[in-house]
Amino acid sequence: MAPVDEEREQVGVGPWQGEWPSDERYDPELLAEGDRRNVVDRYRYWTLEAIVADLDTRRHPFHVAIENWAHDLNIGSVVRTANAFLAAEVHIVGNRRWNRRGAMVTDRYQHVRHHPSVADLLAWAAESGLPVLGVDNLPGSVALEGYPLPRACVLLFGQESVGLSDAAREAAVDVLHIAQFGSTRSMNAGAAAAIAVHAWIAQHAGPPVQG
Repeated sequence: MAPVDEEREQVGVGPWQGEWPSDERYDPELLAEGDRRNVVDRYRYWTLEAIVADLDTRRHPFHVAIENWAHDLNIGSVVRTANAFLAAEVHIVGNRRWNRRGAMVTDRYQHVRHHPSVADLLAWAAESGLPVLGVDNLPGSVALEGYPLPRACVLLFGQESVGLSDAAREAAVDVLHIAQFGSTRSMNAGAAAAIAVHAWIAQHAGPPVQG
């Protein structure tokens, strides 16, 4: 077996070279030891708090919610997707505990709120003036493709195996389905979230901040 190329396997950057920056957003420990986190270049060596504060100035007005009645392993990937597309918040509906492994620590940068039930989520959404749109391939659902997604809204996803609960289906302004062409009845909840969120991005977001 060939030896692992350690330099190629490393991610991020090593210790800061030269005089340290005086900006308080920089973390002295990261400057000294290097920053191996999975963050974009503009956030290299920044403290976690500084990154979150900067993200908060640019978050999009859509929210992502997912039902968690059986500790769905896909919740982590949904959180990671929400972080990638800069959602305002992720809402976990049902069980408070969820498997964070799939989030790849992005939950540290993404605001996550818990709601004990769909009714609690709906009450929060109504108070916030946000329509709730379900995403599931149900009879009578509307195609996501071409659907005019509201700029401020909640995209609600169900469990991997059973989809949206009855309460979620009844409460949603519309239930949207993603066009599929193969043999499977449904797709991975994490993949569905990525597709739906990117549909919102395509309609409402400008180019991402570079750097």
